[in-house]
Amino acid sequence: MSVNYAAGLSDYENKGKCGLPEMFDNEETITEKVDKLAKIIKDCKHLVVHTGAGVSTSAGIPDFRGPKGVWTLEKKGESPQLDVTFGSARPTKTHMALVALEKAGIVKYLISQNVDGLHLRSGFPRDRFSELHGNMFIEECDKCGRQYVRDQPVPTVGLKLTGNSCTWTKSMGRCRGRLRDVILDWEDSLPDRDLYLADEHSRKADVSLCLGTSLQIIPSGNLPLLTKKGGGQLIICNLQPTKHDKKAHLLIHGYVDEIMSQLMQRLGLTIPDYAGPSVVLKSQYPPTIKAPFKEHRFVVDSKLEHTGDRKSVV
Repeated sequence: MSVNYAAGLSDYENKGKCGLPEMFDNEETITEKVDKLAKIIKDCKHLVVHTGAGVSTSAGIPDFRGPKGVWTLEKKGESPQLDVTFGSARPTKTHMALVALEKAGIVKYLISQNVDGLHLRSGFPRDRFSELHGNMFIEECDKCGRQYVRDQPVPTVGLKLTGNSCTWTKSMGRCRGRLRDVILDWEDSLPDRDLYLADEHSRKADVSLCLGTSLQIIPSGNLPLLTKKGGGQLIICNLQPTKHDKKAHLLIHGYVDEIMSQLMQRLGLTIPDYAGPSVVLKSQYPPTIKAPFKEHRFVVDSKLEHTGDRKSVV
């Protein structure tokens, strides 16, 4: 499927401020700010990362409100130039750095507004992050609730029927429920479990690090403020201004891949190479917050590299 999935969503007028000018800190300033960021992270106890479309632009997936963003071009009657599909897009340095930071026990939780599936395909544990707006590689049974993690993008968006049926077998026979995509349309409610965990981790965090997001869409964009209200620090790394810039303890205007590359060097960690889609459902670390909702039940496509049982509850 084309990475311009937004063309399949319903019409919606209030898409936020689009096309704001980008700002770039000079090389020396970025070095100084990353030094500060590294110190903050070394001293923190519960780091939560919030990601937006800006972490995937270097993978060839356009953002929404940047100078060449989907909504920005739409207002001009234009369409983005696309060189990749969701199926061919590869996780970026930022995606892979976050995998290493979670594995090292530094990142405690990840909250993403992205639907491109790159966090899951990078190997970031599914029980350690919330996908608030859905995932192009997942379809869910409308009867038993199981989520099927696919090797290729599902054909629909907006919680529509994909044409596939649930194959889960139980004592009474196959479920045979109908499968739907999990991509939210504009007016759809966010998934209860993912939103609850995102909210609770944002409250618990002593540092919220925002990467590549303008923080315009709510409630996602307001979650980092819960950290600040609890006495924690808010760090924003984005090229365009955000509505929460004045509340941030540290602002870094630069490409997130460069920022994360420098940060990993300061922390003495290596960014792992991406070797192909790899699904990890459970972290090596136990959960620190439990949600009062039914756990996710996954079935992972046999074509995907996978750690653990292909039929898991997380």
